[in-house]
Amino acid sequence: MKPAQFAYEGLERIFHERGRLAVCTCLVANPDGLSFKALQDACALTDGNLNRHLFALAETGIVRTSRIRGKGRPTTMVRITEAGRARFLAYIDALETVVRTVHARDDRADAREANLRLATSS
Repeated sequence: MKPAQFAYEGLERIFHERGRLAVCTCLVANPDGLSFKALQDACALTDGNLNRHLFALAETGIVRTSRIRGKGRPTTMVRITEAGRARFLAYIDALETVVRTVHARDDRADAREANLRLATSS
C-alpha cells in the first residue's frame, strides 16, 4: 500500500499543543535548563498549566525535573532529555515538511491564477 501523502507520521501529539510546543522550544534553546519560574514566564503559562504540561512531558521521558536546595526556598529546575530533544527536533522537521508542502501548493495555485489572468486579459 502506498503511504498517505499527507499523513505526516512524524507529528507527535505530545508536542502538538501550544503550551508544550512553547515549553519544548524554550528548553531546546536553554539546554542547561530553566527554573520553573523562568520557564513559566518565558511561556506565559500559569502554575497549574505548566505543571500539567510538565507532567505529560515527564511521563513520556521528554523532560526531567529536579529540586535544587540552597538558601531560601528550593528551586525546581526543568531540562529537556537527550531523547526528548531528538524527538522534538524530529517533530519540528515534520512541521517544516508540512509548511513546505503548503507553500509549494500555494505557489502553484498563485502561478495558475496569474496564468489565468494573463490568458483572459488578452
